[in-house]
Amino acid sequence: MHSPEPEAVNARAWTTYGTHHLQRGTDVPEVDRISWGFWPTGPSAEVLGDLTGLRVLDLCSGLGKQAAYLVREHGATVDAVEASASQHARAVARYGDLQGLTLIHADAVEHLHHAEPYDVIYSIHGFGYIDPHRLLPALRPALKPAGRLAFSVLHTNCRARGPSSSVTSRAEILPLAGGEEQTVEMWVLNPKLWEDLCVDNGLLVDGIDALDAPEDDNPVSVRLYRTHSRTSTTSRARTTRPPEPNAALGVGAILHGPRGLLLGLHRRGTIELPGGTVEPGESLEHAVIRELHEETGCRAHEEDVVLLGVLVDQVGPVVRTTVSAIVTRWDGDPTTQPNESVGDWGWHRLDHLPNGLFIPSAQCLTAWRPDLAIDHPGARFYPFPSKAGLP
Repeated sequence: MHSPEPEAVNARAWTTYGTHHLQRGTDVPEVDRISWGFWPTGPSAEVLGDLTGLRVLDLCSGLGKQAAYLVREHGATVDAVEASASQHARAVARYGDLQGLTLIHADAVEHLHHAEPYDVIYSIHGFGYIDPHRLLPALRPALKPAGRLAFSVLHTNCRARGPSSSVTSRAEILPLAGGEEQTVEMWVLNPKLWEDLCVDNGLLVDGIDALDAPEDDNPVSVRLYRTHSRTSTTSRARTTRPPEPNAALGVGAILHGPRGLLLGLHRRGTIELPGGTVEPGESLEHAVIRELHEETGCRAHEEDVVLLGVLVDQVGPVVRTTVSAIVTRWDGDPTTQPNESVGDWGWHRLDHLPNGLFIPSAQCLTAWRPDLAIDHPGARFYPFPSKAGLP
């Protein structure tokens, strides 16, 4: 069975725990509700929805008592998976004959990899003992489309130590009645981390419940996460973190009139059209008129912008996409603006363009006028629908 460190520490601790209670003959009590925290308070089985006739998985099921309750009282068919051989043995001794309940001794992640998808998966305190980077990627494929996942995990321990802001395990104490305390390694993560991990792996978070100890002087707190799987995925799942940068989107503005084509000199020596990077939430037309005003002082309206199409090339590992655009009307004369990288604006005849054109500017110009004698590295051009009356 696969149990890497620090999960191997947990496997040994829980085996010792179960063996201790087998030797003591500790009774496995029945439950009359699902308790997500350490107390019979807060939400119960309603978190999982109507389970009648559904195929359910109890992950890290321990003694199997919660799974047995769902079979008896909620009409579910439940697989209960437990990695500890001694805890599994205790569950079999108590519930081995219960029809509708299948008790499985297996590593949780290995079971997820091989099982048919479930309608509902839940876990009570079990997620904290498994590396999330190993567990979460295996969960989404093990759920049916729009399947539900609920799990509870420790948030604050009995010493008032709160959750971590990094996906790393830490030592916690597993109490053992009548025996030595066992040290386990747990992933006690803050809600933002758990939510990001879920979303990264195709699970959308519906809600997070805080389950605190009923005693005022007890700092222990648990969090219950209610999620569901995406019905379909057409792109990388959204997260609260930005994606790794691998593309750049910019615009190039073509201003051409009786005096010629407007070009400026970049402080690094290249000759360029007005233009720049599209800002978050900004329309392409607005990016054109904003960059035009910032770099030249000229003003235009979005209705004066005609988008020609998208140019796609590559600079090292970055995919560069540039939208070529024509500005049909503008107000003002272009002048060098303070703190801008491009200035010395001037008008140039199309049959006498200067050398040293910036590559995206050259690409924008040949997208507009393919007959222009400009030599530049090629780019894929994806034109937008043509507009009548273009200059």
